Amino acid sequence: MSQKIQVFDTTLRDGEQVPGCQLNTEEKLQVAEQLEQLGVDIIEAGFPISSPGDFRSVEEIAKLVKNATVCGLTRAKKEDIDAAAAALKHAKYPRIHTGLGSSDTHIKYKFNSTREEMIERGIWAVKYAKSFVEDVEFFAEDAGRADLVFLAQLTEAVINAGATVVNLPDTTGYLLPHQMFQRINYLFENVPNIHKATISMHNHNDLGLATANTIAGIQAGARQVEVTINGIGERAGNTSLEEVAMILNTHKDLGFHTGINAQHLYPFSTFVSGLMGMPVQANKAIVGANAFAHSSGIHQDGFLKHSENYEIMKPEDVGVPSSAIVLTSRSGRAALRHRLQLIGFDFEKPELDKLYTRFLLMADERKQLNDEDLKELVG
Repeated sequence: MSQKIQVFDTTLRDGEQVPGCQLNTEEKLQVAEQLEQLGVDIIEAGFPISSPGDFRSVEEIAKLVKNATVCGLTRAKKEDIDAAAAALKHAKYPRIHTGLGSSDTHIKYKFNSTREEMIERGIWAVKYAKSFVEDVEFFAEDAGRADLVFLAQLTEAVINAGATVVNLPDTTGYLLPHQMFQRINYLFENVPNIHKATISMHNHNDLGLATANTIAGIQAGARQVEVTINGIGERAGNTSLEEVAMILNTHKDLGFHTGINAQHLYPFSTFVSGLMGMPVQANKAIVGANAFAHSSGIHQDGFLKHSENYEIMKPEDVGVPSSAIVLTSRSGRAALRHRLQLIGFDFEKPELDKLYTRFLLMADERKQLNDEDLKELVG
């Protein structure tokens, strides 16, 4: 039987950390409302201690959201946890997300501390957060570069303290997929109480491996994924919500599913892109402008004969209206005839051959032809 993967969306927290993409409270409420319609399980609404505006946003989202868990991020500090608890007091399903660094680099250069002290602080933070809410997630920042034996000790300690979820981020996007699998697998074999908590993946995309690492983590035992729409986030971004959802939809043989309503993916992607003023790259998987566009003559001919020759998903499954046949100088006769038929012209082979010769000259000059160009072509 297929196992459900919990989708933890951090578009409003990690995604909003992209320079120039900050949203006001009203805009965040619009995003939160659409996240519920999309079917995410957890909405990380913000970092309440960071500013009065962020506190208010988390507070208002907590009032609005009815089905998803609403989560607030904190450092392992009393004032942070107090602020998150206050902001989440109206949430139907509140979660406090607290934690600290786990790699020796972070412990030494960020916290000026020791491994032993970090475990003690982690235990304290979880217990203190637990005094406000039942659902406490602990993040072990930079777990991708942490010493594995220490990471196992830290994980065991915070679960004993009451953590319901343990987030093991590849904060710098460092790991390769097989390394991620090995690390998560090691923890499942060496943390005796690991099954008392949900293990979560929060991977960054510095080497373009965030989605691959997240899937590897799932295969090793993680059951929560921390994602953003369009993969937005710090530096090169986070794991892409739409990629993980559609990988699991497409590869049902993996035995996992999400509660994501996939038909909302493209509209939601477009909405957030416009709201944040952050364009989606044309070749972005699932939601990019070219994700279902065909311009090569060989591909166009194969697609027109049978779409599965070149598409493993239907565009309408993710909310894209239809596939596109794009006319360039690389397009063939089949594509030209198809596009002409769409605007009311149907030519047999001799006439089509003559048109095609003129078409190539026009395409070389104009690079890409639209319907008006085609009308001009046929006179």
